[in-house]
Amino acid sequence: MEVSSSTSHQKKRNFEETRIPGFRVDQRPPWYINIPLALQHVFILSSVLVMVHSLLFKGLQQQRKDVNQYEDQFMATSLFTSGIATLMQTTLGSRLPLMQAPSLEFLIPALVLLTSNEPRHDYNGTNETWTGDEYDEKIHCMDWSRELQGAVFVSGIVRLLLGLSGFYGVISRYFSPMVVAPTLSIIGLSIYKEAALFCSASWGITAVVVLLIVLLSQHMHNLFIPSCRNATSQCITQYPVFRMFSVLLPLVCVCIVSGLLGVTRIISLENIVDASLLQHRNSSFHPPWLWVPYPGHNGLPLLTGRSLLTGIAAALSAGISSQSCYLMTARLAKTLPPPPSTYNRGLCIEGLGSTIAGMLGSISGTATSVANSCSHGLTECCSRDVVQVSAIMCLLLGISPRLTHLLTYIPFSVHGGILSITHAVAVATGITYFQYTDMDSGRNIFNIGFSLFMALLAPRWFSSHKNFISTGATSADIFFLSLLTMPVFLGGVVSFFLDNTVSGSPQERGLHSLLLEDRARECTEQESAVYDLPPVVSKLLLNRRLRVFPFCAFSTMSAAQVDQEVAISPEERTDLLLNVHSENMDTSRCDAAPSTSDC
Repeated sequence: MEVSSSTSHQKKRNFEETRIPGFRVDQRPPWYINIPLALQHVFILSSVLVMVHSLLFKGLQQQRKDVNQYEDQFMATSLFTSGIATLMQTTLGSRLPLMQAPSLEFLIPALVLLTSNEPRHDYNGTNETWTGDEYDEKIHCMDWSRELQGAVFVSGIVRLLLGLSGFYGVISRYFSPMVVAPTLSIIGLSIYKEAALFCSASWGITAVVVLLIVLLSQHMHNLFIPSCRNATSQCITQYPVFRMFSVLLPLVCVCIVSGLLGVTRIISLENIVDASLLQHRNSSFHPPWLWVPYPGHNGLPLLTGRSLLTGIAAALSAGISSQSCYLMTARLAKTLPPPPSTYNRGLCIEGLGSTIAGMLGSISGTATSVANSCSHGLTECCSRDVVQVSAIMCLLLGISPRLTHLLTYIPFSVHGGILSITHAVAVATGITYFQYTDMDSGRNIFNIGFSLFMALLAPRWFSSHKNFISTGATSADIFFLSLLTMPVFLGGVVSFFLDNTVSGSPQERGLHSLLLEDRARECTEQESAVYDLPPVVSKLLLNRRLRVFPFCAFSTMSAAQVDQEVAISPEERTDLLLNVHSENMDTSRCDAAPSTSDC
């Protein structure tokens, strides 16, 4: 009896040890888990892709009648360039599992650019102002896409130069929790109008999608399912399948049911608040099955004063959004915050990806996808390999506009539900940073409230009063209007300015507890290796002369070497923040942590 009892306990112990709760950044899932997880990322990215292009082309439809036939081509180009940028980001950039996709940081300036009243440029280089019927007759002479490509190209160049100069690394040292928390919250809240537009297509479908995602990711997150068995039917490996695929399963199920209801005419296929977003479905133009984007296929990017300043505005806002997403992804992946050099490298590669996108004809650019980053908090699968496989899928879909066109048949209410859930994670992640601060401080209460309120108030007012800004130069008007209508830029700048100018102790700002926690985790876990470049690339950067560039800082060192360098040069520490008040900090907790030599 005792033998039987011990045997059952042993089997139970083995059963518990075979459970895989999730995947870390450096882990590689088996192929039968990897491929569905990668496909899930592609579908989440498609929600962002469809949202940006639908709203952009909706604005263009008011100016150009034949714009619908170009939508599939531009969506395929954006998907293709997103795959390229994602592969570069996960290999040479920040090394975090970050998908690259179009974002509101490009959509808002693009819409401001397209709705401006500055004289247009035709192919002959002449300037004319067209209105009414005369505009409709001559609009074919305007290459509207080239100017947007120029803005995308400029935004990439600006971020590339800022990354090479080390600007992002310097700024990141002053990103206290009082800056990170409002910025992440604003990133999540800034999309509520667009998400509501898509959800209102069919609130019933949206409610089903949201309820299924919540049920699978929260209520059934501990339900493990065996993936394979041996000859004795004993479980070898178990995965929380419902949590891992908490977005993919609801999307597939709801799309199948919606398609059946649409075919049987129980509900209308055009379940969207604005039917003009779906005009491309009724178009007689059929996109090709195979088409590879190449530089100059739609003309070279048109660099004008308008596109130059629009690109700069998009780059500034995208830089703030991406830096915050790096922190959010690291937190959701339960790894150390990125060191300053990782910000430089990541934003530099991100700028290079956007530059390539502009050269290949993309009109929406690339930046870190907030929705895909937030999905790590739902699935708890943060594997870098999964994101790289999804990038390859994007490349394959991007060379076939006909396949890309199929993504538009996913109900818009499904996209709205996915965007609502994922961006809610961004809001919640931002709120978690408040635990490090003194929330009873009047300084912090004002800074948080003022940053959040102004980031939502000012863009709404300036969007309704576009003629308020009149400097006499239309390019300058577009630049300032773009910045003032982007909530992420306003919220990030205001919170950064207030936190670094209004006097406050390290305890109030959250520097004290956050620094000590990260230092203890660094000693016990050595998670800084997540950001190390591949060995092949590290060998190419062994030349010490390259160390003067912030882009290459720490790129050739292992985690142990980084720790040694941090001990020698405190200003190049791998913590999130620069401890400007180190002499006033209590190090009793740090002394109790394991020493660096024991790690």
